[in-house]
Amino acid sequence: MANLKVTLVPQLSDNYVFLLECQQTGEVAVVDCPDAEPMIALLDEKQLTPSKIFNTHHHWDHVGGNEDLISEHEGLAVYAHSSDASRIPGLTTSVDHGASFEVAGMTFGVLHIPGHTTGAVAYTIADCVFTGDTLFAAGCGRLFEGTPEMMYESLNVKLAALPPSTRVYCGHEYTASNLEFALTLEPDNQALLDKQRAVQAIRAQGKPTVPTTLEEEFATNPFMRCDQPAVIQAVRSKLDGEPRPAAVLAAVRAAKDAF
Repeated sequence: MANLKVTLVPQLSDNYVFLLECQQTGEVAVVDCPDAEPMIALLDEKQLTPSKIFNTHHHWDHVGGNEDLISEHEGLAVYAHSSDASRIPGLTTSVDHGASFEVAGMTFGVLHIPGHTTGAVAYTIADCVFTGDTLFAAGCGRLFEGTPEMMYESLNVKLAALPPSTRVYCGHEYTASNLEFALTLEPDNQALLDKQRAVQAIRAQGKPTVPTTLEEEFATNPFMRCDQPAVIQAVRSKLDGEPRPAAVLAAVRAAKDAF
C-alpha cells in the first residue's frame, strides 16, 4: 500500500520492531517493542508521535517497552489478543480472530495464530502480515504453550490462506540458521539452496532478511511443507503410523529444537 511505510528497527541481539507510518495522515504505530528507550529516541528524531502499539504475543522481548512508551506518549492504545489480557502491559484493546479495525483509513485484520503461545496473533494490512514469533523466514517459533495441531493450523490454514505475494514481517533475524536446518531435511531443494545463497549475500552486507513472502515460505519453510515427501521421509523414523501433517510438524519441530 502506497500510504503505508514500514521501517524495521533492530533491537536486542536479533529482534525486529516495526514502525508503521501512514504517509497520508501521519499516524504512527509500533509493532512489538522490547526496549522503549531507543524507540523513543527514534520517534523524537523523526518527530513522530505514535498512537498505537500492536503486540503479537506476551513475551517480554515483544512487550517490554510498552509501559515506558505509554508514559512517554499519553493515550497510546495497546492491542493484543483477548486471551492475553492479563499478560500484556497497558492493554487497552482486546482483539480476536477475524476482527478488523481502521487506523488512519487503513484496514487492519487479525488472525489468531496459536502455537508459539496460545494468545499469538498476526496483524494484516494491505499486502503485509506481522507474525511475531509464530512464522519466521524458513521456520516457526518453539511450541512453548501451543500444540503441533495449533501450529499446523496457524501456519498452513490461517496464514497460508493469505495471497502468496503477502510480505511476512517476523520478529527475529533467524533466517540463516533456519535455512541451514531446512537443508538437512531437503538437501536437494533448489529453492532452499537459492534462498540460502541470497541470504548469505544479504547478511554479508549487514542487511535484514525480513520481510520474506508467503510464496517463498511455501517453497522453503519445512513447517509449511509437512506434506512434501522429502520432509516426511526425513522424519519418518519419528512418526507413529500414518504421516499426519501435524505429526510431521511436531517431528520437524523436535528436530529443530535439537539442531
